[in-house]
Amino acid sequence: MKKGIHPKYEKVTITCACGNVFETASTKKVTKVEICSNCHPFYTGKQRAVTVEGRVEKFKQKYGIKENSN
Repeated sequence: MKKGIHPKYEKVTITCACGNVFETASTKKVTKVEICSNCHPFYTGKQRAVTVEGRVEKFKQKYGIKENSN
């Protein structure tokens, strides 16, 4: 690798809006994030489940489609 053209890769502290602080390596000195793995709904289990139950029946009822029972 050529010398002098690559940015310095240093240890940094990441701070989340929820107050979680952790260390990683980056080229940026200070990093603040809005959401992390401690407060993200997908990782905490607080994610709202998307219900798809009844969508097909609602579509059929809306457009007057009747099922064939063969």
